[in-house]
Amino acid sequence: MSRIKVALIGAGSYVFGLRLAVDLISYPELKGLVLSLMDIDRDRLEFTTKLVKIAAEQSKAEVGIHSTTDRREALKDADYVVTSIRAGGMEATRLDLEIPAKYGIEQGVGDTIGPGGVFYGLRNGFALLEICKDMEDLCPDAWLLNYTNPMAILCWVIKELTKVKFIGLCHSVPNTAHLLASYIGAQLNEISYLAAGINHMAWFIDFRWRGVNAYPILREKFSDPSIYDNPNHPAYYDLVRIEIFKALGYYVSESSNHLSEYLPYFRKNLKLIERYRVLSSSRRLEVQEKSRRMRDEKLLKILQEGEQLPLRRSGEYCAQIVYAIETNTPTKIYGNVENTGLITNLPYGCIVEVPCVVDGGGIHPCYIGSIPSQCAALNRMNINVQELAARAIIERSRERVFQALLVDPLTSSLLTIDEIRRLTEEMFEAQSKYLPKLE
Repeated sequence: MSRIKVALIGAGSYVFGLRLAVDLISYPELKGLVLSLMDIDRDRLEFTTKLVKIAAEQSKAEVGIHSTTDRREALKDADYVVTSIRAGGMEATRLDLEIPAKYGIEQGVGDTIGPGGVFYGLRNGFALLEICKDMEDLCPDAWLLNYTNPMAILCWVIKELTKVKFIGLCHSVPNTAHLLASYIGAQLNEISYLAAGINHMAWFIDFRWRGVNAYPILREKFSDPSIYDNPNHPAYYDLVRIEIFKALGYYVSESSNHLSEYLPYFRKNLKLIERYRVLSSSRRLEVQEKSRRMRDEKLLKILQEGEQLPLRRSGEYCAQIVYAIETNTPTKIYGNVENTGLITNLPYGCIVEVPCVVDGGGIHPCYIGSIPSQCAALNRMNINVQELAARAIIERSRERVFQALLVDPLTSSLLTIDEIRRLTEEMFEAQSKYLPKLE
C-alpha cells in the first residue's frame, strides 16, 4: 500500500485531533499512513501532537506524524482532509449565545440553526471555503470529511461553490442507536435500523430487535412514569425526543437539548426549559467551559505523569471511511450529502443524512424514497433556514441572514419581525471582526 496522507485541519481541538488520530492509527492495514496535523493555535497544536505521538508509540504503529500552522503545507498532496474548525473561537461562540438570550432566545448549543447556528455558519462557512479553495489547488482528488457545524449549511455551500468531493460526518445516528438499544434492553448487535432525514434531525424510520419491529416495545417502556423521575435513567434528560416520538411516531437522531432548539415548542420561557430539562444559554456556556477544563486537565496529567492513553476506537466514521476506501472493504456509514432524489419528499439539492456504502470506489449514498410526511414536514422547517443561511454565504448577503432568522422556528416563535431585524444587526455589529463584509 502506498503512502496515505490524512490532513486534520483544526487538530488543536484535543478531542477531535486525538480521537481521530487514534482511530486512524488503530488500523494496521493502513501502511504508509501520514498524519498532517494543522491548527492556527500553535500551543494547542503542539499539545495535541505530543499526545498523538504517544498514541502511536503505545500502539507501535508505523505512522508519520507532522504538525504545522501552515494550512497549505498540511493540505499539499493529501488524500483525505478532515475538518473540525471553530472560526472566532469561544469568544465568538459566547456572542452566539449571549446576544440572542437578551432577546429571550435561549439556545442549548447554538451551532446548527437559530441565531447562533446561522452566525456560526457564516464564520465557519467563509473559513471552510478558503480550505476548499486550497484543496482544489493542492489536493484536487482528496475527499473532504467534514465534522464542522452547522453541517447542512456548510455542506450546501461546499456543493454550490466548490468542486471538492465531500461528505458531512456526525455521530448522532450511531449514538442514538446505542441509546435505543439500551431503552429496550437489547444488545447493539441485536438491533437493526434505517435512519434518514437531515443532520441532527434524522428519523429512525425502521427500528427492529431480532428482526421484529421494536417500536411497540419502546412505547411500552416510555409509558412507565417512574423513568421520568429517575435521574439515572436516560429518559430523565430525553423528554423532548420522547414527546416528539409520541407525537409523530418515529424517534429522532439528536439529543433533547439540541432538538429543542430546532422546534418552536420547548423554549418559549425558562419554565419550559426547566420542565424539559434542557440547557439555557448561560448554563450551556458553563457546562461547555467546565467540560473543556476537565478534559484538558486529564490530558495534561497524561503528558506530565506519563500515563497510558486509552486507545479505544471512538466509533467516529472518519477512520472507517479511510480504511474502507484504501482496502476496498465495503462499510456502511451515515453521511450528509446532496439530495439528488435520495429522499423524494425533501427538496432536491438540499443536504440530507442517509446511509452510505463506502468501498474502493468511494462513498455511495443510498436511495431512501419518501420518509413519513410528518417527519419530512419538520425537516423542511429546518431546511428553509439552512437554504437561506447558505444563500447568505453564497451571495454574501446580510439580508439573507435576516431572512434565515425570520423563518427560523425558534426565533420566529418568540420575536416580531422588527425584533428579528434588530437582533440580526446587533449580531453583525458584535461579530464584525470575524466576518467579511456582506452587502
